[in-house]
Amino acid sequence: MTKMVDWDFAVTLGAKVAGEGPEVTSADAATVVAELRADADRSTALVRDFTGLVAAERTAPVLIVDRRGWVQANADGFSRILEPMISRLAEKRGVPQGLSLTIGSRVTGAEVGLLLGFLGTKVLGQFDPFYEPSGRLLLVAPNIVHVEREIDADESDFRLWVCLHEETHRVQFTAVPWMRDHLFSQMQALTETMEPSRMLDDVLRRVSEAIRGGGGSLLDLVSSPEQKAIIDRITGVMSLLEGHADVVMDGVGPSVIPSVDVIRARFNERRKGVGTLDRVLRRLLGLDAKMAQYRDGAAFVRHIVDQAGMEQFNAVWEEPAHLPSKAEIGDPAAWMRRVL
Repeated sequence: MTKMVDWDFAVTLGAKVAGEGPEVTSADAATVVAELRADADRSTALVRDFTGLVAAERTAPVLIVDRRGWVQANADGFSRILEPMISRLAEKRGVPQGLSLTIGSRVTGAEVGLLLGFLGTKVLGQFDPFYEPSGRLLLVAPNIVHVEREIDADESDFRLWVCLHEETHRVQFTAVPWMRDHLFSQMQALTETMEPSRMLDDVLRRVSEAIRGGGGSLLDLVSSPEQKAIIDRITGVMSLLEGHADVVMDGVGPSVIPSVDVIRARFNERRKGVGTLDRVLRRLLGLDAKMAQYRDGAAFVRHIVDQAGMEQFNAVWEEPAHLPSKAEIGDPAAWMRRVL
């Protein structure tokens, strides 16, 4: 069924859109890769000591990738998550053949490629929990170098700071073994509720609205109560994971990263985005909402840790029922009453 999307074309186009990134010499590139790998290893113990979460032995590898490597990894992930929706579309319309299949798969591949190409210039790192057997950590070296230059950060400090955030995600999924299946099941449930035949018209309408300065993200296309309930659950989980990682990177930072306050201030300013096209794409792709996840999730974690301590907060990892809802992310006292 995945032949209905030309994933190879998506990767090729996405890599071209993303570009190579900043120019570095071979020697400097080797230094960056070695330092990121060492920082990822160093971060494991730092995250464990701060959070109390003990990850399994490193079953999830650390990969230092270029932009094309990140695009390829995410195309692989998308193909798995979207498979149920593609299969349903094939059942309704039949599997296209010949020229229709070639053209249709190229068009869809182009849409995915443009999306991945844009994001491939933004992402510094990512934990891919759905990579078999137990996930993998991706650090996008060109983007890390680009940002550290753009905000004039101390290179060694910034690289460790990024690794602390991303290593926290690796620890979250390997120390909490049920998290991977829980999140995947929610994403699968969402795709199973979506009607593929309506998606193209809705997407084009949303793009037009965003260019005119209105509208919301593509996620706003979900409309049924069932879809909204799933989105709320996913939002709660993602806000927790992202906010927790931000708390860790800033909590550990002062003891090992001398310039952490300067980095955080400059990085937050950069997160606002620059330029009309960048703002339109951020709105469409929900990146503004993503920034809210960092902010609101971090406030949730800090409130509970301040009130009850890290050990009590860690009840959130005990079972899926202890995960916060979207509403509880904004009202941590409600989560404390329910769980603690």
